[in-house]
Amino acid sequence: MKSAAILFCLAGLAFALSTVAAQESISPTNHLELFNGNDFSGWTFYMKDDADPAQTWSVTNGVIHCTGKPAGYLRTKQNFHDYELTVEWRFVRIAPKADNTGILIHIQQPDQVWPMCVQIQGKHERQGDLFLMAGAESKEHKGMDANTALPMRGGSAEKSIGEWNTSLTICSNNDVKAYINGKLMNETTGCTVTNGAVGIQSEGAELEILKMFLTPLK
Repeated sequence: MKSAAILFCLAGLAFALSTVAAQESISPTNHLELFNGNDFSGWTFYMKDDADPAQTWSVTNGVIHCTGKPAGYLRTKQNFHDYELTVEWRFVRIAPKADNTGILIHIQQPDQVWPMCVQIQGKHERQGDLFLMAGAESKEHKGMDANTALPMRGGSAEKSIGEWNTSLTICSNNDVKAYINGKLMNETTGCTVTNGAVGIQSEGAELEILKMFLTPLK
């Protein structure tokens, strides 16, 4: 009985350590592909009302397709900090109230719609707005409502519907910079979240994602 109890405790400790390890944040030292072009290895989903993610997210011919419905997100299982994130994506089509998505960084637990994180807005003609979500905060956003974005700088850099957009997000310590198609659209400092998972929103717009990868800070 004593031996069984010891083995049980050791098994529990191993499980706890593996859980902690899975939640540890890493900073990439080399180019790191987040999407392998074939499936959702390394990713998990959270969908509103426990909807089946397979009805929203799929991979065909090396491209992720998102229907935009229902609300939810795809996120990495691994947490990251201090990196440059590149996402190449495009709208398949847009319609009234079906023109929204976003890139989520520093996603915190628990999973919910919507989690604590920083969002690089992907809404049509507003790519580059920054949202501090569900209690996340920053120096520039302090005192603002959680549903109020830090507005993008200048006019839209978004390409036409059907063309590929490149979003570059640079996360350095507690600073976040957002570039859209090579143009600096926004920056916020003093963020209260500085590491976490990386994700993509399902929030109305039908879209495709060609590439997602991390590179070390320059």
